[in-house]
Amino acid sequence: MPQDSHRRAAEFHELAAHAHRAAAVHHGKEDHLTAHELSRQAMEYASNAFKHSQEAHQKSEKSCSSEAKKT
Repeated sequence: MPQDSHRRAAEFHELAAHAHRAAAVHHGKEDHLTAHELSRQAMEYASNAFKHSQEAHQKSEKSCSSEAKKT
């Protein structure tokens, strides 16, 4: 199950990176309104990635601690 959380976090990181790259292109074309919206979207994806990374880390810790108790 922790792998699913890690996978989801990675997907959000990829989405954030893509939105950042797209925003940079629009800034270069001086399309600041579109760039601002893409930057906002990138921040949202990055926040979701962080949240899923934390969840994955917590699940990993619980899994490791329950495995340690079995031995």
